[in-house]
Amino acid sequence: MPLADVLPFFFAWVRSPLGVAAVAPSGPAVSALMTQEISARTGPVIELGPGTGPFTTALLERGVREQDLTLVEYGSDFLPLLQTRFPRARVLWMDAAWLGRYQLFEEASVGAVISGLGMLTMPHPKVFAILKAAFDYLRPGAAFYQITYGPRCPVPDAILERLDLEAVRIGQTFRNVPPASVYRIARRKPAVG
Repeated sequence: MPLADVLPFFFAWVRSPLGVAAVAPSGPAVSALMTQEISARTGPVIELGPGTGPFTTALLERGVREQDLTLVEYGSDFLPLLQTRFPRARVLWMDAAWLGRYQLFEEASVGAVISGLGMLTMPHPKVFAILKAAFDYLRPGAAFYQITYGPRCPVPDAILERLDLEAVRIGQTFRNVPPASVYRIARRKPAVG
């Protein structure tokens, strides 16, 4: 991992340990895990908390067009780096909880949301606002992918239930600092019967 990525990430974490989810950028193993279900056919992708862009790079390697990426980053330390590395992506400096305040996309037009946000440390109303807005943008059948360093899904069951969502762990890797899991959060399928 390039030192040019590690240092800004580490300093941002030192300044705001609750605002930055990990002490170092995500590595290749978890980046591959986060993006394994996404391809060029996915279409527009929103990435929440891209940091230095390891998931963004993995998305591009999966065939997602750079101009189909919207990167939502609150940490101003990362903005110039993201704009330089991904000049054709839309880079927005804003809190992910504000997604619902703006008309960023047509309703139900986004193919996936990738989240590197530290939801374990967020207040529940903020987690609710992020997921509610994300699913307003997501097409039917599309999913929200969330990384976590904890032992279970970082979205509380009460929020999943309220939004009629379900979370499934799609993988875990110990080849990351810290070890990480990825959850696919999607709309519940109607009961058949």
